[in-house]
Amino acid sequence: MTSFVVASILTMASMGASPIETHVVDRVDLVEINHLYDLQGRLVINQLIFYQWDSASQRFQVRAWRLLKTDDQLPRKSWNQDQFICHWRDMNVHRKVYADNVRETWTTYDPEVLERNMFPIEQRSELSQPEQLSGRLAKAETDEE
Repeated sequence: MTSFVVASILTMASMGASPIETHVVDRVDLVEINHLYDLQGRLVINQLIFYQWDSASQRFQVRAWRLLKTDDQLPRKSWNQDQFICHWRDMNVHRKVYADNVRETWTTYDPEVLERNMFPIEQRSELSQPEQLSGRLAKAETDEE
């Protein structure tokens, strides 16, 4: 049994499945820290909404959103780079997003859901997917067939 475990670990390592943390960096024009409340004034969720400026429509369009789980995810001003940076662990990826602007809102509606009426999710550019991870997943799916 022990030799099977060792062989499995060596096989995974040779296929590139080592536990090396993947880093993904994105750039957006605006990060919104949104606090969504219900009609009774109770907090429903805190979320980060990432926007890209669209010159054709002359408005910010949602790229992605993430649930705000801890204050560590909040955008922080990098004074030497004159921009905001937020970073967090997104599943098995360390994600870092740079933004020129940040705004904080308190709403009784979800801006990200409302945006779906104007700009469907399928048309969003989303945050980057880690190439290394997607390559591993594609290889694993091919090997299983």
